[in-house]
Amino acid sequence: MKKILLVEDDQFLIDIYQKKLKDSGFEVEVAKDGEKALEILKEKEFDLMLLDIVLPRIDGWKILEEIRKMKGEKKDLEKMKIVIWSNLGEKEDVKKGLSLGATSYLIKANFTPSEVVKEIEKLLK
Repeated sequence: MKKILLVEDDQFLIDIYQKKLKDSGFEVEVAKDGEKALEILKEKEFDLMLLDIVLPRIDGWKILEEIRKMKGEKKDLEKMKIVIWSNLGEKEDVKKGLSLGATSYLIKANFTPSEVVKEIEKLLK
C-alpha cells in the first residue's frame, strides 16, 4: 500500500481528502502544520507528500527547503514525490515550487478531489 503524507491545516479539506485517498487504497498520515510535517518525515517514509504552502508555524516553501537539506541523510526522500496543492496560483509560485523540488503543482480551485487522486495515482504508477 502506497503511503501519503497530507500536509494541510484546513480540517474540512483533511476530512475530504483523507477519506478519498483511503478509499482509493492509500495509507494516509496527516500533518496540520509544517513543524509536524518535518517531524514525521524524519521518522517515517512516504511515497508521496501532498503539500499545502500556506501553513501554520513553518510554510510549505520552508518544508521544501528543509527536505532538500535532509536528502543527504535520509535517502528515501530522494524517491518521495512531492505534489504542491495550494491556492497560490501565480506563475512565480508554480515556478518556485518546481525549482524547490516539487514533482507537480496543483492549484486547489482547479481540481476536484477525484482529479487530485487521479493525479496522485499517475505519479505513483
